Amino acid sequence: MRSVSRFLTATACLGLLLGLACPTVTRGQDAKNLVIPESVIWEPGIEYSNPDNQHLQVNLARPKSGDGPFPAVICIHGGGFRAGHRDGYNNLCLRLAERGYVAITVSYRLAPKYQFPAAVHDVKAAVRWLRANAGKYKVDPQRIGVTGGSAGGHLAQFLGVTAGVRQFEGEGGHADQSSSVACVVNVYGPSDFTQSYGKSVDAAEVLPLFLGGNVEQARRRHILASPLYWVTPEAAPTLCIHGTEDKYVAHEQAVWLIDRLKAAEVPAELLTLPGAGHGFKGEDAQKADQALFDYFDSKLKTAARAK
Repeated sequence: MRSVSRFLTATACLGLLLGLACPTVTRGQDAKNLVIPESVIWEPGIEYSNPDNQHLQVNLARPKSGDGPFPAVICIHGGGFRAGHRDGYNNLCLRLAERGYVAITVSYRLAPKYQFPAAVHDVKAAVRWLRANAGKYKVDPQRIGVTGGSAGGHLAQFLGVTAGVRQFEGEGGHADQSSSVACVVNVYGPSDFTQSYGKSVDAAEVLPLFLGGNVEQARRRHILASPLYWVTPEAAPTLCIHGTEDKYVAHEQAVWLIDRLKAAEVPAELLTLPGAGHGFKGEDAQKADQALFDYFDSKLKTAARAK
C-alpha cells in the first residue's frame, strides 16, 4: 500500500494552493489500480447529499468482520479548493478499515463555481450523513474523527472548531444530526488566510477564487473562513503535521493554530518535520503515517475502552 503522504500528494499534491506543476491522479486511474484487502468491504460512489443537483458522493471502507460499533474517520481531499478528487484517499480509507475503522473519503463542491462556505456545508453534511447511517455501517457516532491535507486539512480543522455554529451547517440533509467530530488530524492545512499572502507561492491566485476576492477586497470572508478565529474551548482535540519548508502553507500556520488551541485548553499537538515541504516523502512520509494512525488510535479506540 502507498503511504498516507503519497495519497496526499496524489490529490494534486494536496496543496491548499495547488501547484500547477503537481501531477493529479484521475478518478479512473486510482479506481483501476485499487486493491481491496480480503478483510475489507469497499462501497464506492454512495450519494450523501445533493446541493444544486451536484450528487455529492463518498467512498466507504469498513471491516468485513466484527459487530462494531467501530470508530470512523472522514478523509477530505486537497487541491486548492478548486481541484482534487475523493479517490485520492481511497487507499488511506482501506488502510484504516484494516485497522478497525469505518472510513469514508468525500467529494465536495469546488471553487470558483462554488465559493466559501459551500465546501464547509458539504463536509458537515457528510458528517451528519455518517451519523444518520451509523447503524447501517456499524459506526459509533461518538467516535468520528476527520483528516485531510492542505485544503482538506483546512476543511477538517474547520469541522473541529465550528461544531454547533448554525451558519455553517448548510442545507445538505440530516439536520437532526450533529456535525461535530471527536478529533482532527490536520496535515499542512492553513489556519489564517489573512496571513497567507506573501508566504505562499500562489495564495494570490487561489484564495480569491475560493473567497471572492483578495484580502483587501474580501477581508471579512478571509477571517470567517480561517479556523484560527473560530477556536473555543469546545474545539476538537487536534494533531497538526507540518514541514518547516512548506512553500504552499507556511509552517507558522500550524504553530499559530496549536498555540491558540492550547490557550483555549484544547488538547493539541504539533508534529514538525524539519526540512519537509508540501507533500511528504521517505522518512517524513513514514513519520506522518505513523503519527496519523497513532493519534486516531489514541483518541478513538482508547475512548471505547474507557466507556
